[in-house]
Amino acid sequence: MRSTPGGGPSVPRLHDTEGIRRLWQEGLFAERVALLTALRSRKPATARELLAASWATERAEDRLMFLDSLRTGLGPDDEPFLEQALADRSRNVRATAAELLSALPGSALAERMAVRAGACVAVDRTRDTPTIVVEAPHECDAGMERDGVVARAPAGRGERSWWLGQLVEAAPLGSWSRRLGGRTPREIVALPVADDWQGELHAAWCRAAVRQCDAAWSRALLGEPSAPEAGGPGAVSLAERAKLLGTLTAAERAEWVAGFIETHGLSEAFQLLGVCAVPWAAPVGRAVVDALDIARDAGSYPWSFSGVMGLAERCLDPSEAGRLDALLAIPDEPENASPGAGGYWSEAFQRLVTTLHLRATILTELTPPAP
Repeated sequence: MRSTPGGGPSVPRLHDTEGIRRLWQEGLFAERVALLTALRSRKPATARELLAASWATERAEDRLMFLDSLRTGLGPDDEPFLEQALADRSRNVRATAAELLSALPGSALAERMAVRAGACVAVDRTRDTPTIVVEAPHECDAGMERDGVVARAPAGRGERSWWLGQLVEAAPLGSWSRRLGGRTPREIVALPVADDWQGELHAAWCRAAVRQCDAAWSRALLGEPSAPEAGGPGAVSLAERAKLLGTLTAAERAEWVAGFIETHGLSEAFQLLGVCAVPWAAPVGRAVVDALDIARDAGSYPWSFSGVMGLAERCLDPSEAGRLDALLAIPDEPENASPGAGGYWSEAFQRLVTTLHLRATILTELTPPAP
C-alpha cells in the first residue's frame, strides 16, 4: 500500500531500515519528500545520509525540494553536506543551501558573511554622538556568489545596497556586538546611522533576526509598541514587525500587539493580529474590543474595520462575549457622526456576539466530559 487511510503517503516505521531504503529508492516523489520530512523530525542524520547517497543522480527541481526538507531539525551536523551543495549546478539549490547555512550561526559560511558584513559597517567615534557608518560593497565577487549573494539587483534597487542587505542578513547577529564595541542589540539599534543607510541596515537585521530566530534582536528592532515610529513607516515596516513578532513567545506577542493597538488603534494592526495565537490572549482581546468601542464613539462606519471584525469573530476568545453586551445598544450619535453609523455598529457587534456564542457552544459540545 502506498497510502494511509487518510490518503497521504505512508512512511515505514523508523526501525524498518530496509523499508526506508526501498521507499527512498523506489518511491514516488511525494512519498520520498514525506519520508525525508518524517525522518528529519526524528532521525535527522538518517534523512541526510539518504539524501547524500542519491544526491548526484537527483533532478535539480527534486534536489531543491529535498534540500528544503533539511529545515526540519537543522543543525551543525548538516553543515558539510550544505557546504557541498553550495557548488550545485542549480542556482536555486545553491541559494537554498546558503540560506540554511546562514541560519547556523556557527557555520563557516556564517563566519565568512560576518567578515564581509563587518567590513561594511562600523561605528564612527569621532562624531559628537557615536554613529554607524556604512561602506557598501563595490563588487560582488565569485566568493560572494558562491555563498548565495545574488549579484543582479532587482529593478529599482542599487547594486551596492542590494549586496549589503544580503551580507548583513546572512551574518550571525552575535557578531555585531563584537564588531560594534560590545553593545547590546538594543544599544546597536538605537545608534544613529549616517547617510540614509538606516532603512537598509535595519531591514537586513530584521531578516536576520527572523532567519536566526533571535528573540533579543527581534525585541530590539520592534522597540516599544507605544513609540511613535511603531505606527508609522519608520526604519522597520509593519510587515517586518509582524515577522519579528513570530520569533517571540505567544505571551510576548500578545502584550506587544495589545500595546500597539492601545496606542495606534486598529487601522494598522491587521497584519500584527495575524501573528497572535488563537484564541487571542486576554490583553489582545481587550485591546481590540476597546479600540472598536472607540471607533464606534468616533462616529465612523464599521465597514472600515470589517477585516478586524472578521478576525475577531474567528479569533476572539468566546469568553469575551460578555464584555460586548454593553456595545449592542444603539448609541446616541455625536454631532459629526456618519448618518446611521450607530445602528450599523450595533448590528456588527450583534453578529460578533452571536458568532462568539456559537463558537462557545461548539467548543462545549466538542470537549469530552471530565473522567
